Amino acid sequence: MMGKVRRRTFLKSATAGLACAPAILKTSMPRSSDIRIENVNTEFKDYAYRVPIKFGGTVTSRITVLAVTCTVSSRSGKTAQGFGEMPLANTWSFPSRVLSYDATLAAMRTLAGRVSTLTGNCKEYGHPIDLNWVLEPQYLKAADEISQESKLAEPIPKLCTLVTASPFDAAVHDAYGKLHGVNCYHTYGPEFMNHDLSYYVGPEFTGEYPEKYLLKEPKPRMPMYHLVSAIDPLVESDIRHRVNDGLPETLPEWINYNGLTHFKIKLDGDDLQWDSQRVLGVDLVVTETEEKRGVSEYVYSLDFNERCPDVQYLVDFLHRVKEKSPGGFARIQYVEQPTARDLKTHRQNVMFEAAKLKPVVIDESLTDLEALLLSREMGYTGAALKACKGQSTMMLLVPVMEKNRMFLCVQDLTCPGASLIQSASLAAHVPGVQAIEANSRQYVPAANQGWEKRFPGIFHVTDGTMDTSHLNGVGIGAV
Repeated sequence: MMGKVRRRTFLKSATAGLACAPAILKTSMPRSSDIRIENVNTEFKDYAYRVPIKFGGTVTSRITVLAVTCTVSSRSGKTAQGFGEMPLANTWSFPSRVLSYDATLAAMRTLAGRVSTLTGNCKEYGHPIDLNWVLEPQYLKAADEISQESKLAEPIPKLCTLVTASPFDAAVHDAYGKLHGVNCYHTYGPEFMNHDLSYYVGPEFTGEYPEKYLLKEPKPRMPMYHLVSAIDPLVESDIRHRVNDGLPETLPEWINYNGLTHFKIKLDGDDLQWDSQRVLGVDLVVTETEEKRGVSEYVYSLDFNERCPDVQYLVDFLHRVKEKSPGGFARIQYVEQPTARDLKTHRQNVMFEAAKLKPVVIDESLTDLEALLLSREMGYTGAALKACKGQSTMMLLVPVMEKNRMFLCVQDLTCPGASLIQSASLAAHVPGVQAIEANSRQYVPAANQGWEKRFPGIFHVTDGTMDTSHLNGVGIGAV
């Protein structure tokens, strides 16, 4: 077992690595498997939600999806085209009290244009992880420049930049796999990669590659987490106006429709009474419905979206739930990002006491290896993987998480279409992940049109689980 990746050691090596980032690919031996990017095309798709969603204290009713097509070529001149897609999700990735939804979305759209130009202009040869390693510092610099040029009251956060860049990275991984005729999860070993993990995450990984910590073939089936947002109706009496579009509208209806056993509950984090009552209310409705179905095993995850004022709030909340419903408390699988995402500024928010009760998972804070290591120092025991933070980033962080035996989960971003395929495939290829969150079927099913027939096991769930056995096609597996 690894001693531990130490944050101080990492910072020294990372600083040296980033300083020479633009020259990284030139120092590696040419490989016939390397690719370079030939051109990039983008498209924005806007959708209205069928029902609004509330998380992090904000109600959202629309979404913009960024779709990216990328053509790559090998040294021999062979070409392939890849595709990537991701919701921009500015409410989550660029939350602001001074900038409007339209202002943060506009900043992301502008950044997407700049990222497209930078990606298309990159003419280095390498593995997709190498190309992203070179490009990410340029993306971050572009975000800073746009913040200054647009005179934004708040600068574009790093998380926002990762989300904006993620479909470009996905498209490159997709094209790379297609060019070589394999699934991308077959390309994370020495046969294809120019550097081992020690190059990116420290000497503890000398001689190791991401493939050691991944499954080459996906798990055949995985439970699906259903989202219960802070304003979702639980029972009929909670509904003010029915949508009447043929889809479920209450929690029992959804349970019976999808055969659900996993539930993610969004909480407010600023009202202990409301939060505890919400969990107890969900537990009551779920228990009654599951008993009628003859189901005895079902679980919850809780997401405060960093709204808790401090860790004591979380500890008090968990004790209150346990006191009122021992069974409901036992069904809590983990708690996600309870306090502020800026860990450096809020070092007092250590999670040791809360983590004695339930696994506490880092999400919004997780933007790089430094943040992951700092979260462990602060008592976090788990991490949420997200396709929207970049396929390359996930392939470098998963080995650190797995080696440190962290609790792992894969979280959604209301990902539809190709982005859901990428997210589900990530979950299915990481050994420690136990379930997949997927809520586009609840809030924006229109964005899934055209995908249901191609991947019915992902988009039509009837037994509470996704059929992930087919997520082994060439590329990232979405086409």
